[in-house]
This record gives sequence, structure tokens and C-alpha cells, in this order.
Amino acid sequence: MKKIIFADVLEAAGNLPLDAREDLVEILHKRSIEERRNKLAKEIKNARSEYKHNKCKAVSADDIMKEIIQ
Repeated sequence: MKKIIFADVLEAAGNLPLDAREDLVEILHKRSIEERRNKLAKEIKNARSEYKHNKCKAVSADDIMKEIIQ
């Protein structure tokens, strides 16, 4: 696959009509949200699995803060 340079993408987007640029921004924003959502869902799934298999333990916020301060 050919390497895409960020500056080239910006230049190409700048050559689009205003409506198309606005659509592009909206599409990219929605894709970013979806990617973040998928990443969070994966992290939650992994955390639940670790908890289920006793690889982690439930702790209070106070316990976490004590550990951070030490």
C-alpha cells in the first residue's frame, strides 16, 4: 500500500467543495467516535475477563490513592 502523507490529505481535502469538506469532517468525527467506542469496549471486555479469572481485585478509591502516593 502506498504511504499517505498528511499534507497531501489536507491539500486534497482543501480542493473539495465546502459541502464535501463539511461532510468529510462529519464522517471522520463519527469514525473517531466509533473507534474510541470500540477501543473502550475491548478494554472493558479485557478488564472483566481479568476480574473473572482473579487477575485483579476490587479496591476502593482511597486504596488507589494511597498506592499512588507511596
